[in-house]
Amino acid sequence: MVVRISNIHKNFGSNEVLRGVSIEVPDGKVIGLIGSSGAGKSTLLRCTNFLETPDSGTLEFDGDIVDTTHASKQQIQQLRRQTAMVFQSFNLYKLKTATENIELALTHVKHYTAQKAHEISLEFLNKVGLYDKRNSFPDQLSGGQAQRVALARAAVLRPKLMLLDEPTSALDPENIGEVLKVIKNLADGGQSMLIASHEMTFLRRICDHVVFMDKGVVAEEGSAEQIFGNPRQARTRQFLSGVKFQGEA
Repeated sequence: MVVRISNIHKNFGSNEVLRGVSIEVPDGKVIGLIGSSGAGKSTLLRCTNFLETPDSGTLEFDGDIVDTTHASKQQIQQLRRQTAMVFQSFNLYKLKTATENIELALTHVKHYTAQKAHEISLEFLNKVGLYDKRNSFPDQLSGGQAQRVALARAAVLRPKLMLLDEPTSALDPENIGEVLKVIKNLADGGQSMLIASHEMTFLRRICDHVVFMDKGVVAEEGSAEQIFGNPRQARTRQFLSGVKFQGEA
């Protein structure tokens, strides 16, 4: 099984943000998106589940192809059921507890009973190390804890593809590690992911494949070791020239 993002274009007025981007995400693999701010990474993620409507291109999930130019409401709903998004700013419901935030995903998307949703929500909170925060509201959580709830809410849907948009960018340095650990555990469990991040050391360790985007196109792609260790394109080398990987002298 594979997710194929093919020839996606997206304009905002006269600004051409995506200029024919194509990426494959094989089942159980983690693909990293890197590039400067404005390269199109977040827009690509948002186009993949129609939070932004692409101007053209196709999205394929396990052989089901959606022409984004003529996508029906039913096709968009089906596509969204197969993806789950984790945002920079958590996007938790402020008047719902950690447990209730996860329960909502299960009752509204999976149509589980309230009892089953509650049991599974507690199970996933335990997996991300937050069972003791099950009755806490978002404003009672640290940024790292809130993001772990958001990750649990996404993972509980067991999506074909999890989309992560700079999941640690809004966190204090001391909270980043706990969130990255949860992402690593999900990846080790076989969750397919497309991750946009500036955490280069983490991406080097976790990703099967890395895509470098520049000015709305795929400028270079390859294995994590090839991209970070021996990039072929001058623009990629320039982008990575200031990166200091943890563990290097």
